[in-house]
Amino acid sequence: ATAFSPTVTSSVQPEPVPNPQDFVLWSFFNSMFCNAFCLGFIALVFSIKARDRIIAHDPTSAGSYGTTAKHLNIAALCLGIVGTIICIVVLVMYYKSLLVGS
Repeated sequence: ATAFSPTVTSSVQPEPVPNPQDFVLWSFFNSMFCNAFCLGFIALVFSIKARDRIIAHDPTSAGSYGTTAKHLNIAALCLGIVGTIICIVVLVMYYKSLLVGS
């Protein structure tokens, strides 16, 4: 007679890898409103590449594209803010000179 013993199966689940961010909304905002030197549009391209890599289950490439998009978004936003401030200052100085010259 053969004796059957219960078998114990154990499985180790890998830790879930968090999905890298793709910054698509921020890139879209920058491409519409803060598109200095087309940095917002380029950031949007990298964001879409990051989203494609997330869908393809390639977190390494997605993280790389996402980081590039984040840096381009920061540069575009800073240049957009500085450009807006410079335009406001120039307009105020121009209108002030028109009022003084009258």
